[in-house]
Amino acid sequence: MYRTTKSMMLSLRLSSLLLIAVHALSCLSGATTTFVEEQNNNEVVAQPYLQTINYRNLSIDLGNGGLKTNAQLTLPAVGNGPFPGVLLVHGGGPTDMNYTQGFVSIDNKTGAKVYPPTFLFQIAEYLSERGFAVLRYDKRGIGANHTILDSNVWGNVTFNDLKQDAEKALAVLAQQPEVDPNRITIIGHSEGGVITSRVALDNPDIVKNIVLMGTSALNLIKDSAYVTYVHLPIIYAQNVLDKNHSGLVSVKEASEDPVFQGMV
Repeated sequence: MYRTTKSMMLSLRLSSLLLIAVHALSCLSGATTTFVEEQNNNEVVAQPYLQTINYRNLSIDLGNGGLKTNAQLTLPAVGNGPFPGVLLVHGGGPTDMNYTQGFVSIDNKTGAKVYPPTFLFQIAEYLSERGFAVLRYDKRGIGANHTILDSNVWGNVTFNDLKQDAEKALAVLAQQPEVDPNRITIIGHSEGGVITSRVALDNPDIVKNIVLMGTSALNLIKDSAYVTYVHLPIIYAQNVLDKNHSGLVSVKEASEDPVFQGMV
């Protein structure tokens, strides 16, 4: 019951964040969406499949002795541009460009694979279908499916590193020939909202708009990090892992639980 409720709440939360981001961008950038209907004998005829998005894989040079990270630009397949640009900045933790939430699991009833939400990827595709060029990137030291590729790089990351990485990604986005450098928006989620605000303040000539989703109103380290990485894992361990309510949880059980591992 806990897992089902948690999954439903996460899906609802991500859907809400997507709607907020899309609505805000529509207001700020003046983007419009055109829907074409084809009629025959007063009947709506379904259009054949049309490619609406182009994808471009990029590598961003983060400096620091040649440190690089992967990124992807999604572009409208219809229209010549230049298009308004959007940079997506992820929240806390070892997150990849898609902001993959959790791991692939197996449904106990059907045996089907259940893939975790990847809401930054979903936001990127949704916006690109509606006229935006969207760039998203892996955090330094992190690869696909939030895999830690370099524990030394990730383990020593600082807030200034993350801000610098966002600025590097912003510069790459502005340099793309299909992007209008005068119409760039940054969307930041959670920790990314704090980074977005700082980047916008220091780059007023590049950043036209910002959208903040689930941004922390608390001290990022003292309060927010404690709740995220200490308080919530403890609550989860007490209510889910400690099945006998003995106050004890084995290291083996904790290490094999994907939800708990995603928290810590």
